[in-house]
Amino acid sequence: MVRPFSVMVAPNGARRRQSDHAALPMTSEDLAVTAKACNDAGASAIHLHVRDAEGNHSLDAGRYRDAMAAVSDHAPAMDIQVTTEAAGVFDVPAQYACLQQVLPDAASVSIREMARDVDTARRLYAFAAEAGIGLQHILYSVQDVENLRDWMGQGIIPKHMTSAIFVLGQYAPPVLAQPDDLLPFLKAACDMNLDWSVCGFGQHELACAHAALTRGGNVRVGFENNTQMPDGTTARDNAALVALAVQEGLKLGLAHPKRLD
Repeated sequence: MVRPFSVMVAPNGARRRQSDHAALPMTSEDLAVTAKACNDAGASAIHLHVRDAEGNHSLDAGRYRDAMAAVSDHAPAMDIQVTTEAAGVFDVPAQYACLQQVLPDAASVSIREMARDVDTARRLYAFAAEAGIGLQHILYSVQDVENLRDWMGQGIIPKHMTSAIFVLGQYAPPVLAQPDDLLPFLKAACDMNLDWSVCGFGQHELACAHAALTRGGNVRVGFENNTQMPDGTTARDNAALVALAVQEGLKLGLAHPKRLD
C-alpha cells in the first residue's frame, strides 16, 4: 500500500508582518482567502495564529472564533489547528484559558512553554483529553523530546497524545534549518511511535520536507517559518510553498489525500 502524506500550512505565525511579505495574512478575511488558496494547492490543514487590532500575537477566543468561522466558510474541507503559542507574551494559565474558551478540534502546544507551570500544564492536557481536542506537541529540541517521554511516563500527558512536530532551525536569533537537523529528533523519538511532522526555518524548507517525507513523516510549510523558494527568491504566497511540498511527496511516489480515491 502506498503511504499517504499530508501538508499543513502555517501562513502567518506570531511575529512576521506584512512589511515582511505583502501576502502574509493578518485578518480573519486574509486567513480565509489564504486557506482557500492553500487548500486548493493541496494543504489539508491550517495552523492558525490570530492577531490583535495592532497586529500583535493574540490568544483571544473571540478572534479565534471569527477566524475559524471565516476559514471554514472559504475552505470547508480544511482541518483547523489553533496555536497556544506564548511567543514571549502569555503565561501558561492564559494558554490554558485560550484552549478552554475556544474548544478547537485541534491545537498545538509547546512542551517547553508548558514546563514553566507544570501544575497548570497537567490540567491543560487533562482538559484536552476530556474535551477530545487533538493536541500536537511542538518540539524544538531533543530535550523537548525527552521531556515529552518523561511527562508521558508520569501521566502528565496521556499516552495517546502522540502527535508532534519537530521544529528545525529557529526564528531568533536566526538559524537556517538543514535536512540533517531532523536526525537527532528521530533518534531521540525512535521508540515512541509518534505521529510526527516537520517544519523548517528558511529557504531549505523543501529539503527538510523531503527528508521528513522519505522517513515516514508529514510536513508543515508556510510563511510562519519561511517566505523563500528553494533558490532563495521570495515566494509569491503561501500556496506556492504548499504546492512545492505536495509535488515533492508525489515525486516520491506517496499518496496525496486528494488522490486517495
